[in-house]
Amino acid sequence: MDFLITLITDFWADIEPNLKALAQPRSRYQISMILGAFVTAHFVNMIVGPRVDAWMHSLQGMRPSQLRFIIALGRRTRAILFVIFLWMLALLTREITVWGSWYRVLFLAANLSTAWVVVAVASRAIRNNLVRNIVRWGMWIYLALYILGMTDAVVSMLDAMALSVGNFRLSLLMVLKAAATVAILLTLVNWLSTFVRRRLEKVEDMSPSIKVLTDKMIKLLLYGVAVVITLQAIGFDLTSLTVLSGAIGLGLGFGLQKVVSNLVSGVILLLDKSIKPGDVISLGDTFGWISDLGARYVSVVTRDGREYLIPNEDLITGQVVNWSHSSDLVRLDINFGVSYDSDPHRVRKIAREAAAEVNRVVNVPAPVCHIVGFGDSSVDFVLRFWIKDPTGGLTNVRGDVFLALWDALHENKIEIPFPHQVQVYPKNVHPVMVEDE
Repeated sequence: MDFLITLITDFWADIEPNLKALAQPRSRYQISMILGAFVTAHFVNMIVGPRVDAWMHSLQGMRPSQLRFIIALGRRTRAILFVIFLWMLALLTREITVWGSWYRVLFLAANLSTAWVVVAVASRAIRNNLVRNIVRWGMWIYLALYILGMTDAVVSMLDAMALSVGNFRLSLLMVLKAAATVAILLTLVNWLSTFVRRRLEKVEDMSPSIKVLTDKMIKLLLYGVAVVITLQAIGFDLTSLTVLSGAIGLGLGFGLQKVVSNLVSGVILLLDKSIKPGDVISLGDTFGWISDLGARYVSVVTRDGREYLIPNEDLITGQVVNWSHSSDLVRLDINFGVSYDSDPHRVRKIAREAAAEVNRVVNVPAPVCHIVGFGDSSVDFVLRFWIKDPTGGLTNVRGDVFLALWDALHENKIEIPFPHQVQVYPKNVHPVMVEDE
């Protein structure tokens, strides 16, 4: 209890002069000037604000980062005007008087307002809302304490609020340092990883799989460095991580086998280049194209818009059909039959020409048609053709070829036979008698 009273007494001793200064008549005049600057900024913003909004909506062809910065400035037009008016009043008051007490509060308010605007605008570069709020409030509180000359007192008070467990001492100051360090490092890691990814996308000599692997390895390295720096910032002994690494290894051996297997399988998929973003694959009943290669799973989007998250291990151990692994050419077959009255040589020619008229069917290799058997009521054929865009779907192009073949056979009066069912009745039973029953 005595310790807490001592902390409060020391803190009060630091802020008491500032409170006494605010109670003086000259400070009240400056506070009135500050309020007047705020009211003026508010009314000026009512005139200028709509024009700024209209100008921002007219901007085109700019990068997202530039637009976010301009929008952050536009939304704080009143605060920026308030800061400008405050600095004008502070500088003008300092020119017309020789006593510092006449403009001290004005300069404090101008510095605090400037710090708030700068931090608010700069923090918009952080996309994560939680990290952005931590950085914004943490930086502004620190700058406010620095401007007011209270950093030493607050640091001493936070450091004194500590919990000791053996040789380890955890203070509130360490917790705040760790939170600030993590927020700043996460922001830097996200920015650097985005920068590296954009650079890798422009490298034409690297395959998509190697680009994804390089991006993920760099991101993992950056996060690892961020963790080490954070632990060192709070004074954590890194030698104690040996015990933690042993526990992690034991946990991997028992409960995280599938997770580790998927992670290793993901690295193998990226290295052997068996699949890559944009490939069309079939795995069981799933047919679609790869949209993303994750550390644990592969995202496959089907033609009906469903997105399947397939574990990497399944792609390593299972049989996968990659329709676009080494070539975009894909061969499709359709079976049909014609009556025995038809000329098979003419049917083969008509089928080839009908398939060649479909837009997605390529001319090289050209469509081919072969007799595959003599059925009970038809001569059976197989029509084979090639396409180069399996991402456009297979069922639809088969349907187009079937329709083209139907039209061609119907135009040339070639019959497509179908089974006929004949009802046979006993000799002494009349069909009308059967219907009456």
